[in-house]
Amino acid sequence: MKELNKRLIVSDCDGTLLTSTHIIPDEVRAAICDYVAAGGVFAVCTGRMIKSILPWVRNLGLKGLVAGYQGTVIAEIESGKILKKGFLKFDEAAEICRFIEAQKQFINTYSDEVLYTDIPKDNPYIKRYEDITGVDAVKVGKSMSEYVFENKLDCQKITSIVAPSDREWLYTTLLKEYGARFDVTCSASSLVEVSPLGDNKGAALEFLAKHFGIDIKDSVAIGDNLNDLSMIKIAGTGVAVGNAVQVLKDAADYVSVTNDEGAVAEVIEKFGFKTV
Repeated sequence: MKELNKRLIVSDCDGTLLTSTHIIPDEVRAAICDYVAAGGVFAVCTGRMIKSILPWVRNLGLKGLVAGYQGTVIAEIESGKILKKGFLKFDEAAEICRFIEAQKQFINTYSDEVLYTDIPKDNPYIKRYEDITGVDAVKVGKSMSEYVFENKLDCQKITSIVAPSDREWLYTTLLKEYGARFDVTCSASSLVEVSPLGDNKGAALEFLAKHFGIDIKDSVAIGDNLNDLSMIKIAGTGVAVGNAVQVLKDAADYVSVTNDEGAVAEVIEKFGFKTV
């Protein structure tokens, strides 16, 4: 049996673990299986809802924990039990929604495993998002800010689905307005997200390391987008996949091949095991 090098590997899901066609390559599955069999801990930390990511990690045969909503929520894989849950208070969430509405952008809100949207259900962006995540959105019949406030919805995160050409503008605008109070990030070319301050992927990595009794220096984090930056910076070894945004590549200790080329398998082989 191979001897472990790094004892904890945490990977993002979309754009990292999954290919651009949303599958997990056979070589990646095999590498994860070998790593876990040797005693390593492999975990997924994603922007997805818990109920969206659980089928994937269960299908991989993983045990232990999974982190969703950019690290805001951490759950047990087998039972689904929530161990950690952060949230934006409903009045804060409504405030953020009002600001995004003033920018004339669509909004998704996530409250206790329910996805709410103000996007028309026949809109191709929301249809594609539902298909990818496997979650059906609840269409609200009024402004999202009103709906959130009236129903007192504490939210794990708020997302705006935008045209890729508008992402940088909206991200910069939200960061300027709310960066001191909340975490503002991007997880894909068309997604800008706001979540509780400090409930990011870096904090989730710290939680996972402490839970499993592993020194943070003994960890590897793998990602592709801005929402992975916090865990890339705090991990013992931060890895950007080859298709990652340049900001992440610049911050990483190592740049791997792309997600379509089996990046996670390459990282496991390079850092998960000791070389002879």
